Amino acid sequence: MTDRPVVLLVDDEPEILVALTDLLEDGFTILSTTSPVEALEILARRRDVDVIVSDQRMPEMGGDVMLARARGLCDAQAILLTGYADIGAVAAALNQGRISFYSHKPWDGDALRAMVVQAAHRHMLEGELQTERMLLRGLLGNLRAGLAFKDPDGRFIRINRKAAAFYGRDEAGCLGQREEDLSDPALLPALRAAEARLEAEGRDEEVMPVSGPGGSVTWREFTRARLGVNSRGEAYSVLINRDITRQREMEARLRQAEKMQALGTMAGGIAHDFNNLLTAVMGSLELAVDMGEGLDDRTTRLLENAMGAARRGADLTRRLLNFSRPRDLSLQPVDVNALLRGMHDLLVQGVAARRREGAASRLPVEIGMEMTDPAGDVPMVRTDAGQLELALLNLCLNASDAMPDGGAIMLSTQVARLDAPGAGGDMPRDDLPPGEYVVVSVADQGTGMAPETLARIFEPFFTTKDVGRGTGLGLSMIYGFVRHAGGDVRVTSAPGQGTRVDLYLPVHRCPAATLDRPEALGPLPVREGLRVLVVDDEDTVRTVTAGFLRGMGHEAIEVAGGAEALDRIAAMAPHQPDLVVLDVMMPKMGGEEAARRIGALCPDTRILFLTGYADNAVLPEDALVLRKPFTQAQLSGHVARAMGG
Repeated sequence: MTDRPVVLLVDDEPEILVALTDLLEDGFTILSTTSPVEALEILARRRDVDVIVSDQRMPEMGGDVMLARARGLCDAQAILLTGYADIGAVAAALNQGRISFYSHKPWDGDALRAMVVQAAHRHMLEGELQTERMLLRGLLGNLRAGLAFKDPDGRFIRINRKAAAFYGRDEAGCLGQREEDLSDPALLPALRAAEARLEAEGRDEEVMPVSGPGGSVTWREFTRARLGVNSRGEAYSVLINRDITRQREMEARLRQAEKMQALGTMAGGIAHDFNNLLTAVMGSLELAVDMGEGLDDRTTRLLENAMGAARRGADLTRRLLNFSRPRDLSLQPVDVNALLRGMHDLLVQGVAARRREGAASRLPVEIGMEMTDPAGDVPMVRTDAGQLELALLNLCLNASDAMPDGGAIMLSTQVARLDAPGAGGDMPRDDLPPGEYVVVSVADQGTGMAPETLARIFEPFFTTKDVGRGTGLGLSMIYGFVRHAGGDVRVTSAPGQGTRVDLYLPVHRCPAATLDRPEALGPLPVREGLRVLVVDDEDTVRTVTAGFLRGMGHEAIEVAGGAEALDRIAAMAPHQPDLVVLDVMMPKMGGEEAARRIGALCPDTRILFLTGYADNAVLPEDALVLRKPFTQAQLSGHVARAMGG
């Protein structure tokens, strides 16, 4: 291929070829032959010939015949040279479109050169027009949205199948028709208003609900734009009709999920504080009743009334906790690869919409997928498909926000087997049960995160986005959902190196252990005289718990936090506490960390966790947990279970 037009010269006289080459070689790439048969062979091999200049009278084949055959091989423009008055053959060739020009021998050099230049230019224009038509046909045929072009009178002159289907017709049935002639009469006011805005502004975008068969409603995004005015002053326009029903549903679900997560976080915080208060109130009332021998009936009734009100408060708090923790997941077998393939268009549209929100982030972002065995031979995972879709959409939107200069988001899947530490396997993790997992990853090429930011990304209400662009609940919601489904979330990131989020979804059944252990597990041996360390940052709860334990005949040692507990255990050496009753949520050092450190110091000491809020996701899988508020009998049963192993 060359940038200069290619001209094929055909004449049985070599001297003529030399003269023509000398005339044209400055502006064209020249091919030449004395044989029309060889000329056809050249045209069969090469697709870049722009102009054929051929003699008419040649021994093997007449020029008009050769050019007629050449039409079946290429679309080059043809110029016929004739040295005698064979006007009939020339006229026939012109009428049949086999040649564009002809010239007599001897020729006028300037005139012939001008013919070749004009023929080459025409061939270039025809090629460009053919390419434009091919691109337009390909666009119309493959675009997932409806696309139609209108003439100055508003009649459809080009329309694809998607757009025609919206009007209940095929493409041929829509051509020459106006939009208002084909649309539901209920849409006419909106159509006229949109056309008025198009006339005034040159572009219009509108989203509206459209009624369908059986009372169904779909949401459509209509984009109208004026394409320009041609040389005759005629204005043409384009109409893009896109079904965004699923996108709007997902956005609504995402907003609702964030709202519910915010309410759940607030409810959980309130429940935590109330449970501490109720533990102190109920425990104090129970201790007062036990200590109050000889109370009159009126005082006894008042104490029982207060205890009943406290129990009702405990029931209400338990409902708040049930609301704040996502226990209503619909766990079903899900084909992750099929889910990802079905979400591709939604993710592309959602990210594109997010990019349009701000001028600073309109550079394009591509979304790719790389799935292990895309044919679908990947184990099914047990999860909530709707929550997983929301999580992936949220992650892709976050990734888009992290790429102001554009880039690519890659979604991938792989299968990983996690074995117990020291037992081999892909990646041992002590916070996930051993087994097989499908890892769904979302990786971006964005700005990345510093270690201090990475450490806080799962905190509710923590966000690095500008005010109004993020609630700080998205990753918290994803983390809560995945953990409650029996999996885990891992994030890898560094400044300038992008971010990768891995969702570990269990293949085998992983029923999450709940905090609500059965209260009656049969009779257990009850020991007295235990040395019990009570660790709680709430003074009132600590006092009640210690009072219950002393009432059972145990020695209770009170400390206000995890660090203080470690100091007290060190001071007690070589004697160790038999049992540590440990609050889960405490400032500075939480219960889970304190339990790990106590276990390292005192391997034989048993741990009983107290919680008014925390989920077991932060605790060891075999943790024994007593939920606040509790009675002395409940505490006694859990102490017995803790000491009984």
